[in-house]
Amino acid sequence: MKSAYELAMERLSKSSPAVKLTAEQKKQLAELDSQYAAKVAEREITLNDEIRRLAQSGDMEKMQEVQQQLARDRKSLQVELESKKERVRDAKS
Repeated sequence: MKSAYELAMERLSKSSPAVKLTAEQKKQLAELDSQYAAKVAEREITLNDEIRRLAQSGDMEKMQEVQQQLARDRKSLQVELESKKERVRDAKS
């Protein structure tokens, strides 16, 4: 007797079969992950320095704006990364 999980996985594989990636696609995806991790880290370093400076000066309103900007930048970079990864996955090799 199959578990509910196994039955659900069977239905899922019928409706959208798993995509097989080539070695080159896997390499490209790993490179994209690495590049975007570096971009996020760079933004975090830059803006965290700004946040720290604003906190020391007591400008809490501006500090919150910079924190929100950092969150937007992270989200934007994540969306951009996922878009590029999807193009790699869809590429016919």
